[in-house]
Amino acid sequence: MTSIHIHNSERSADFTLDSSSSNVRDTKANHSQIAPSEIAIGVVIGRASEYFDFFVYAMASVLVFPSVFFPFESRLEGTLFAFVIFSFAFLARPFGTIAFMAIQRRFGREVKLTAALFMLGISTAGIAFLPAYEHLGFASIVLLSLLRIGQGIAVGGSWDGLPSLLALNAPQNKRGWYAMLGQLGAPVGFMIAGGLFAYMLSNLTTEDFLDWGWRYPFYVAFAINVVALFARLRLVSTKEYARLLDERELEPTNAVEMTRSQGRNLIIGALAALASYALFHLVTVFPLSWISLYSLRSTSDFLVVQVIGAGLMALGVIASGLIADRLGRRTTLGGCAILIAVLSGFIPTLMNGGDMGQNIFIWVGFSLLGLSYGQAAGAVTSNFLPKYRYTGAALTSDLSWLVGAGFAPLVALGLSAHFGMAYVSFYLLSGAACSLAALSLNRALEIRD
Repeated sequence: MTSIHIHNSERSADFTLDSSSSNVRDTKANHSQIAPSEIAIGVVIGRASEYFDFFVYAMASVLVFPSVFFPFESRLEGTLFAFVIFSFAFLARPFGTIAFMAIQRRFGREVKLTAALFMLGISTAGIAFLPAYEHLGFASIVLLSLLRIGQGIAVGGSWDGLPSLLALNAPQNKRGWYAMLGQLGAPVGFMIAGGLFAYMLSNLTTEDFLDWGWRYPFYVAFAINVVALFARLRLVSTKEYARLLDERELEPTNAVEMTRSQGRNLIIGALAALASYALFHLVTVFPLSWISLYSLRSTSDFLVVQVIGAGLMALGVIASGLIADRLGRRTTLGGCAILIAVLSGFIPTLMNGGDMGQNIFIWVGFSLLGLSYGQAAGAVTSNFLPKYRYTGAALTSDLSWLVGAGFAPLVALGLSAHFGMAYVSFYLLSGAACSLAALSLNRALEIRD
């Protein structure tokens, strides 16, 4: 008879087992180990569904909402108003994160994730059923705003900890590779959303598109959310994932306590990838709005150009994993911030350079976005103490989106319309400068600590 000591995430106990029983238990334990590739599946599924929702709303803010909800304004003013409502989700995300963290502490991660994704699905489907301004008046704008806030709260609440778990369980020399997997959801989501809108714009009359055609992608988004819910629940509800999350101390903590203890890391994390988040909307949402307002170019054709750009972005995301594992994630982000700063100087020339210049800006911009955004998630998450890492990673992501991307379409379109495209260059350049400053500060603090 042999005495062994067995530990798990909840308790430890001494058992007396014979040798054969011990071997059987060891074999089962080995089979219960979860590879990083399995965690990556959950991350990719979750992120792809969220990004599809994200881009469906973003494209509708340009192509639909100015005419449907703001027909009493000029096309420019209507688009700016639509971008104001677009930003509401980014303002709501941190509140959603904090509220749903409390739900998780009380009822568990499965209840939290189910409630968040149902809220996201209902908010998205609700937009599809909204009456136009001509039928409901100002109330339609209020309802659109409330549903957009609901989307933001739900996305904040849908944080499941799997990206942090993936980063912590990835092999030391493959951290960059595994970090980029979840980021592939962005180009995939854009390609599907862009393809849908391009198809409808090409095959429907303007009247049909603005009457009912634009609603179809929101129905699709709702269906994808349902599929994603069950796929993610299947992962996070298993005992093996619960054990890994507990072992890594990936549990929610009080946001006030976390901010007091880890505020420095929170701010640095939010600013470290600012160049990437700023560029995100300057190659996706902003150019689409500018083309629809100031160019005779076919919007559906331009969407095809952007879909090709998203394909280049996917290749850039994959390449970022290889580069980061060779050079380091911080060096990769810093190098990309410098390249983004260089690109910012060419925005006026390229966007005012006809079809070819615009295509070059879109394709180069998407490629750089892939290289940078591929390593933007949780760039300094490891700085957080284990106790605060779960909540810290979620709030860092929320603040990165809010500071870097939440108001980017509104600011870029407003600047270009009233002051000229050169001011968009300064806007993107400031984002690159903030990224480089935050990365340098993070390095200096690491060395000092």
